[in-house]
Amino acid sequence: MTSSPPLPRRADAVVVGGGTIGGWCAWFLKEAGLAEVVLVEAHRLGYGSSSRAAGMVRAQGGTETAVRLGLFAREFYRGQADALPFDSGFVEQGYFMPCFDADQLEQAHDRIAMQQRLGLDVRWVEGDEFDAMNPAVSPGKTLGASYAAEDGYIDPPRNVLAYASALAVTGVTVVEGTSFIGLQTSRGAVVGVQTSDGTVSTSRVVLTGGPTLGAVGRAAGVAVPASGVRHQVVVTEPHPALAPDRLPMVFDVASGIYWRPEEDGVLWGMSNPAELPGEALRFDAGYFEAMRERVAMLLPVTAELGWRKAWAATIDYTPDHLPIIGPLLQAEGPVEGTVVAAAGGHGMMWGPAISKVAADLLLTGQSEVVDTSDLGLDRFDAEGHSRLAPDPIALPFPTAAQSPQLAG
Repeated sequence: MTSSPPLPRRADAVVVGGGTIGGWCAWFLKEAGLAEVVLVEAHRLGYGSSSRAAGMVRAQGGTETAVRLGLFAREFYRGQADALPFDSGFVEQGYFMPCFDADQLEQAHDRIAMQQRLGLDVRWVEGDEFDAMNPAVSPGKTLGASYAAEDGYIDPPRNVLAYASALAVTGVTVVEGTSFIGLQTSRGAVVGVQTSDGTVSTSRVVLTGGPTLGAVGRAAGVAVPASGVRHQVVVTEPHPALAPDRLPMVFDVASGIYWRPEEDGVLWGMSNPAELPGEALRFDAGYFEAMRERVAMLLPVTAELGWRKAWAATIDYTPDHLPIIGPLLQAEGPVEGTVVAAAGGHGMMWGPAISKVAADLLLTGQSEVVDTSDLGLDRFDAEGHSRLAPDPIALPFPTAAQSPQLAG
């Protein structure tokens, strides 16, 4: 049972989903001046992956869209303490992306040039400087790395508290324990949201849901090519070699492993690209052991450490690792007054930016944060394949070819 208020029968906007994107989107809509904003959540705020994430926040994206979203989200987290009653706990830690072969080296230099053109403070670090700045890492392993000193991380449970308190202070009506059932439309426009507690009349709706967004889409009568997949995180025992001032953040793109400081140890995460999508909360010890060898090769001290906590969470992804931000598409065309919003596995990293863009689209049809003309559902075919090249700096999630049910 929850202590939620009764579901209003009318609203200026309804947001479906109480994760990072839904929570911050409802806040942005309220801040924009809407009188009655309602957020409906089937469980409770932060119930899903939002409270189980690793909290990595970087602007070192592999595409212009990723960089722009990352820059906005990073600055949003950095400025929360001055604007909100409770912040997400952003720590500016510095983030490296090392290279281990000539192809990665070339790609990194091209990527840095693109990122710098967009205003990101990022630079190339030679191998010896990387070793000096990462004393816990085995020396001589890399050819160098890209480095953004202002990238960092947040505390995911604290982030849930941050948007929950922001929603409460600004007067968003949060109704937990209430499931989304469908939309009411008339002449190609939304006129209401159907829930397990009744219907809310409204002309504006944002549909979120993270790894459950596919089910949200089906309830609305539309196939949304987003799904969920297992992601695993481990926190080691403490060790002096892993003190925060000795352990900048690192993303080993080749293996899909990242790490950051946590509780005087190291937090590291991984995803298995061979897995098919679906809800997965069980920890895969076999895959952990295989990836542990890679971590021990790069961070030797971890070979002698046990882990103090470990968990698995179902996180969302899209076939091209890019966000979905655009109107709901029915056979007759886009549904006026709707926006579908998904982070493609980057809920902490892009969440506030996607939330802001979704709110902007709902209110004005465009956003200064990023051009959304290629980010809508119309970029996917019936099988869930995207016409866009995938973001190359992403976790190794399954592809649509591996998961034909993705678009269903």
